[in-house]
Amino acid sequence: MPAPDSFTDLLALASEGARQADEEGVLSLAMAIAPGDPMALLPHLEGGDSFRFLWDGAPGLCIAASGRTNSLELSGPRRFELAQRFASASLNRLAGAQVACPPLARPRVLLAFGFFDAPLDTSVAAIPGVQAVLPRWQLSRHGQHCWLRLQRPLGGGVTARSLAEELWEKARELERHSHASAASATVAVALRTPWQENYRQAAAQALELVEGGALQKLVLAVRQQLTLSAQPDPLGLLAPLRRHQGGSCRLLWQRCAGSALIGASPERLLTVRQGQLRSDALAGTAPADERAASLLHSTKDRLEHELVVDTITAVLSRAGLNPRRPRHPRLARHGQLVHLHSPISACLGRQQPLAIAAALHPTPAVAGLPRREAMAWLRNLEPFERGHYAAPIGWIDSAGDLDLRVAIRSGTVEGRQLELTAGAGLVPGSAVDRELQEVALKLGVLQQQLNLPQPTRLAGPA
Repeated sequence: MPAPDSFTDLLALASEGARQADEEGVLSLAMAIAPGDPMALLPHLEGGDSFRFLWDGAPGLCIAASGRTNSLELSGPRRFELAQRFASASLNRLAGAQVACPPLARPRVLLAFGFFDAPLDTSVAAIPGVQAVLPRWQLSRHGQHCWLRLQRPLGGGVTARSLAEELWEKARELERHSHASAASATVAVALRTPWQENYRQAAAQALELVEGGALQKLVLAVRQQLTLSAQPDPLGLLAPLRRHQGGSCRLLWQRCAGSALIGASPERLLTVRQGQLRSDALAGTAPADERAASLLHSTKDRLEHELVVDTITAVLSRAGLNPRRPRHPRLARHGQLVHLHSPISACLGRQQPLAIAAALHPTPAVAGLPRREAMAWLRNLEPFERGHYAAPIGWIDSAGDLDLRVAIRSGTVEGRQLELTAGAGLVPGSAVDRELQEVALKLGVLQQQLNLPQPTRLAGPA
């Protein structure tokens, strides 16, 4: 049956889907609507709970989603495997998901992993090893094509007709707001906490490990706390990143009201399209000025980059794939920063995409080498939970396509508090002062791109 052009068509689709649904089935309906900006329209998607998600790849694929129809939260070493099972079961159980809809409109399970298998923190607020959500509302746009999808279990007063009416009414509401644009938050930084001295001490210890041969590389991160002048809308903080981080994917993961992960990730852990996968090696950083070209000739940065390329290639080879990589890295600009970049591709074959993601995470670009020893030292040297920082965030759809970005250039908003995290890779030949400057550059650039002006008072050096 073709995509619905009228309410009568939509009701027919809903009725046919309801006939196909089993006792635990979820009815999934979608329709094309007038193109609007998913970032601007997300506040109009009321999903029945506080969960919100944004994947803003403009001018590429953009997805806004809200509400939980099915969800999973767990920790432990099998989290990628169990997330794959949950996604497959949730998507396979959908009834009424039209075959005629384009790829951008496919139903998706949204995924947010923690950096570690499990948090050390046992509180309710701790970030679990994985969160997976089949959303109630999903709004997708690519170019001038825009689709709205609604997914709800039948029963308890929810019928095929009521679902069709709910989708039709929401589509008309969103079309009335289709010309709206996302507004930037107007807040200032009232207080910044110092981080330099703690980082200097930890980096000196990490460099001893690297120079002594205990580790080949360690990516040490810092976290800076910012107190803002008012509680911001996380979407308002994300809006200016479109102008400043055009080559990145802007991300929002709001697990509960008042707390949200925001970021603009330049790094692809794993993308799968029609059975072809791609992973990015992104390591080596310089300001986007006359110093950028020096990355290609920097012994330290080339070593750091090659460790990432070689590791990703080896992981894919051990999985039975035949990875392809360029002979030399290229420069990739993301806002005011430039990185060494090598895209690595392969045919996925019969492998499960999240099994490959499990093998890849974390790459040496965000953890270190050897991986197990580096992860243990990060727990020891970083005085905070990484949570979502440098972990995979993204989605998997009903055709098995997947996109996972690494949550760097990111922060967590909770009330008036904004926590920003950034790191730098230590390898033989690194210098603590240079790595400190790189971390300061990343933190400073992100604050500038979030449109956060200089503070009115400081708790220490910015």
